[in-house]
Amino acid sequence: MKQIETIHQHAVENTKNKIMEDIEKFLGEQEKLPEFEDYLKTRSTYISQIWLNVWLTKSTNDFSKRDKKAFLSERDYVVEGIDRKLINKLFRNEMRSFKPFDSSEWINSAINNSGWDELYQQARKRFLKKAEEDRMLEKKAKVKEEIFKHAQKVLNDFQEVAYLKIRHRMAIELKRIFQEEQKYKDIDTYMLEEKLTVIGSYNTDDYRAMADFFDELTGQIHQTSDWGRYYFEYETYQYHFEKKLLDYFSEIAAEEVLKSLDPDINSYFKEAFNDVLSVSETRRIISDITEAYIDGFMFKLQEEYISDLLRLPDIEFDINVYQEIYEKDLSDRVRRMAEEQAEIDRKREEEARMLEDIFGREYNPSLRRNVKYILHIGETNTGKTHHALERMKEAKSGLYLAPLRLLALEVYEKLNSEGVPCSLKTGEEEKPVTGASHISCTVEMFHEKEFYHVVVIDESQMIADKDRGFSWFKAITKANAEEVHIIGSRNIKEMMMDLLDDGVEEIYEYSREIPLQVENKEFSLKNTKKGDALVCFSRKQVLENASKLQNNGRQVSMIYGSMPPETRKKQIDRFINGETSVVVATDAIGMGLNLPIRRIVFLENEKFDGTRRRRLTSQEVKQIAGRAGRKGIYNVGRVAFTSDIGMMAKLLEKDDKPVETFSIAPTSGIFERFQKYHRTLAVFFELWNKFESPKGTNKASLSEERELYEYVRDTEIEARLPMMELYGFLHLPFSSREPALIEQWLETIKAIVAGDELPEPLVKTATLEELELSYKAIGLHLLFLYKLGRKTEAVYWERMRTGLSDDVHEFLKSEMKNYKKKCRHCGKGIHIDSPYQICDACHASKSRKRQDTRDRWR
Repeated sequence: MKQIETIHQHAVENTKNKIMEDIEKFLGEQEKLPEFEDYLKTRSTYISQIWLNVWLTKSTNDFSKRDKKAFLSERDYVVEGIDRKLINKLFRNEMRSFKPFDSSEWINSAINNSGWDELYQQARKRFLKKAEEDRMLEKKAKVKEEIFKHAQKVLNDFQEVAYLKIRHRMAIELKRIFQEEQKYKDIDTYMLEEKLTVIGSYNTDDYRAMADFFDELTGQIHQTSDWGRYYFEYETYQYHFEKKLLDYFSEIAAEEVLKSLDPDINSYFKEAFNDVLSVSETRRIISDITEAYIDGFMFKLQEEYISDLLRLPDIEFDINVYQEIYEKDLSDRVRRMAEEQAEIDRKREEEARMLEDIFGREYNPSLRRNVKYILHIGETNTGKTHHALERMKEAKSGLYLAPLRLLALEVYEKLNSEGVPCSLKTGEEEKPVTGASHISCTVEMFHEKEFYHVVVIDESQMIADKDRGFSWFKAITKANAEEVHIIGSRNIKEMMMDLLDDGVEEIYEYSREIPLQVENKEFSLKNTKKGDALVCFSRKQVLENASKLQNNGRQVSMIYGSMPPETRKKQIDRFINGETSVVVATDAIGMGLNLPIRRIVFLENEKFDGTRRRRLTSQEVKQIAGRAGRKGIYNVGRVAFTSDIGMMAKLLEKDDKPVETFSIAPTSGIFERFQKYHRTLAVFFELWNKFESPKGTNKASLSEERELYEYVRDTEIEARLPMMELYGFLHLPFSSREPALIEQWLETIKAIVAGDELPEPLVKTATLEELELSYKAIGLHLLFLYKLGRKTEAVYWERMRTGLSDDVHEFLKSEMKNYKKKCRHCGKGIHIDSPYQICDACHASKSRKRQDTRDRWR
C-alpha cells in the first residue's frame, strides 16, 4: 500500500525530531559539556522506545477503519462485524513489526563527537535565555500582583468618592442624551423588526417626555407618584451606560491607585518592564477589580431620581459640595420613597376593596332556605336520573338541566312520549309545547327568577369543570323551587353537603345491580361481537374503526362529540332497535346515554385533553365502563382493554378522588358592579386575572372569550356595543377552534353593529366534514337569532339544520364502507388497515430529506 509508506516516512521524521528535542533538553540542563556516551547511557530507554510509540500512534490515527480492515483482510483476519476496539488492537499488533526504525543507529550516524560540542553550545545558550525569560516573567507577575493587592485596598476606600464622581459624569451624559436624541413613537417591545418613527425632540423640563424617552430608547421607566421619580432599567442603552461607567471608573480608579502606590513598587515595575508605570497600564492590571464594582454602581445609579441627576451638570464638581448634595438627595429620596410606597399601598388596598366588591361577594352561596335538596349519588347506569325524573313528572311544574343538548333532547322526547307535556330550550333551539309546564334544557339556560316545583340537575360532578362548572354552581345554589334533585357521582357527595349546608333533606345512594367483569385477554378488532361498544378518543379514530368493521360485514352505530345531536339520537336508536350490532364511540358515550351494551372495549388507554395526551383517570374509566350491562338483557357488564389490562383494571376498582373545588365564572351582577369602576373588557379580563379565587374554587380561564375579544378590541364593534352585550357574544357556546366559524361570528357582529341583515351561514354538503361544519355554522346563526329574539327566522334555520343532521345520518349509514383514511400531510387516501397516518410517498419524501440533512452535516 502506497499510503503506508508515506505514513511510515512521516513517522520516521517525527521520531528524529523528537530525539533532537530530547538531546537539546538534555544538553541545555548540563552546566558543562557531557560526553556523547553519557547521553546514550542516560537516555537509552527513551531512545529504544520512541520509535514504537510514534509509529503505533501515527499509524493507528492516520489509517481509516476501512483501510485497517482491508490491511487485516490481506493477512487472513476475519474483520466483518468485529468491534472497532478489537480492529485497532489487531492492527497495532501487525504494525509493531512493520519496517522498524533503529533510533540508536540513526543517532550514531547523524551525530558524532565533533558535532556534539556545537550542539551543546547552542542548547545551553537557548536554555539560559529561556531561564532568564522565565525569571523576568515571574518578576513581572510578582510586581503586578503587588499592584493588584494594593488596588483592592485603595478602591475599597475609594468607592464612595468614586460614586460622587460617577454620579456627576453620568448626569452629564444623561443630559446630553436628552438634548440630542430624538423622541420616537411607541411600539410594542416585541416588534423588533419595526422601523422607529421620529416624532420630535425631548423637553428636559417635561418629566412625562422623559418617561417616553426611556420607554423607547433606554428601556423602562416606572413613574411611581406625582413626585416625578423615575428609576430606569437600561435595556436598549444598557450597554451604552455600562460602557461609559466602566470607562470612566477604570480611569479614575487607575489614577487613584497610581497616586497612592509605594515608590518601591514603581521601581520594581521599571526594573521588570524597563518602563515607567502609566495610568493606562495600571488600568489594565486592575481591570478585574474595576469591573467587579460596575454592577453596584449601576444599581445605585438606577435608584436615583432623574430630576436629581439633571440638576448636577450645571454645578461645578467639588467633592465637598457634591457630598452635601448627595446626602440631601439621599435623605429626600428616603422620604419620597416612603410616600410613594404609602401611595402604592393605598392603591393596592383600594384595588383589593374593588376586587372584593366586584367579584368576592358573588361566590358566597346564598341558598334559598325554603328549598328542599335531594341528592342522588351513585355510579353510572344505576337509575339515578330515572328516579329524579319520576318525581319531576309528578310535580305541577318541572325543570330538567342537562350537560348536553342530546340529553336535553332525550328527556324532552321521553316526557312527551309518556304524556307529560315538556318544552325544549337550548341556546340553539326552542321547541315550545302547548300547555307544557315542564322544560328540558341545557344547564347554561337556567334562569334563577323562574319558579318550578321540581328542578332536576344532572351530572352535577361537572361543577368542577374549569370552564363550564359555574353553570352547575349557579343552578344548584340559585334554584327557585320547592325541590331540587341533584344527580352526581359518589365523589361529589361531601362537596354537596358542605355547599348546601343544612339544606339536604334526603340522600339516595345507588349501586350497580349488574356487576362489571374485566376480561383477562387483550382485545383485537377481529374479536368484535354483537352488543359491543368500542371506545376511542377522536372523531377520526371512530370513523376509521367503524369503516373497518363495516367492511368486515358489521353494521355499526357511531357516536362522537361533534356529531349533531339529532344524528346521534338516530345512531343510538339504530343500535337499540337492532339495525346495528356494534357501537363505535368517543367518551361522549359515558355521559347519560343508556344503551343495551354487552361489553365496553377501550381501544385506547390515553386521550388528548386539549393540552396534552395523558392516561385516563379512574373517574373516566368508571364513567365509560359503567355503560356496560343492561338488566334483563346483559346481567353482567363486560369490560375489555387492548393493553395494560392489570393497570386499567385497578383504575376501575380505585376509589374516586373526592371533588374538592368548583369552578366560578363572571355573572351579570359582577358586570353591573364592574361598570361602576371601568367600562372596557380589556380591564375586566385584567382584573379577573388579579382576583384571587376563594378557597375551594377555581376561576374559569375565559381563554376562548379572551381569544375572541382580540378580534374586536379597540374597534368600532367594541365602541358601539354595550359591554355586557359584547361579552354575551364572546360567551356564545360555539366551536371557536374552527376558523370558518370565527369568521362567521365576526361578520355577524359587524352586521349587528352596522344595522345590516345578518349574513347567512355557508352551507356545503359534498363531504361528511362539510356537512358537520355546515351544521355548526347554522347552530352559531341560531345562537345569534335567539339572543336577538328573532324566533320566527330561527324556525326556518332549525328546519334547515334538521335536514343537515339527516344527511349526516344517511352518510354514516351508507357511505362508511367508502370512508378513506387520509394522509396527515398531503390529504391523499391511505388504505384503512394501514397502521400509519402518513402515505408511502410522503414517508419516502421525509426519509430523503432526513438523509439529505445527515449528508450535509457530515
